[in-house]
Amino acid sequence: MAQTALLSARTMPLPELVLGSSSRYRRELLSRLRIPFITASPDIDESPTSGETPRALAARLARQKAEAIATRLPGHTVIGSDQVASCGNRQYGKPGTRDAAIAQLAELSGQTVVFDTALCVIDGRSGQTYETVVPTEVVFRPLSQAEIERYIDLDDPLDCAGAAKSESLGIALLERLSGDDPTALVGLPLIRLSAILRELGYPLP
Repeated sequence: MAQTALLSARTMPLPELVLGSSSRYRRELLSRLRIPFITASPDIDESPTSGETPRALAARLARQKAEAIATRLPGHTVIGSDQVASCGNRQYGKPGTRDAAIAQLAELSGQTVVFDTALCVIDGRSGQTYETVVPTEVVFRPLSQAEIERYIDLDDPLDCAGAAKSESLGIALLERLSGDDPTALVGLPLIRLSAILRELGYPLP
């Protein structure tokens, strides 16, 4: 019965795609797929809960973002995503200020940082939810104070977790990185998202 209902839902017209994010980086990434979409800000509380791992936090926030928009815009296919950077027992969010960005990079100098990027897609026809978390391991090279300040002034990474833009000048701060999807580090794992949207019938190669 459930399979029949799902097949029936798949024959309906494709719902409009909504990116549940106000991030310009995610908007630019999703634009690469050349599928029309709109954006909506989920406006959720992104505070971690006690004892929550970075991976669990990223997954929960991606899900809550998608659910918040799906409730507001029923019948749309909604994409939620979130990213949490961690090094050891510390988690790193968007620094917000120059001083905070300097402090983040000083702490991460010479360290290995894991960026957990979570994705949640809610099918606007069946209501089915697709979820995944894509980790990327990043090794920062040792950085001097002068290098850190010069980078921050040139690249302005105040709205990036870990205070570095790998898709821009921030790549020069790194020794190496490893992961299954380079776009996950920027904020939206397009390889996995493409597979989900293709399964839902959206026109992708």
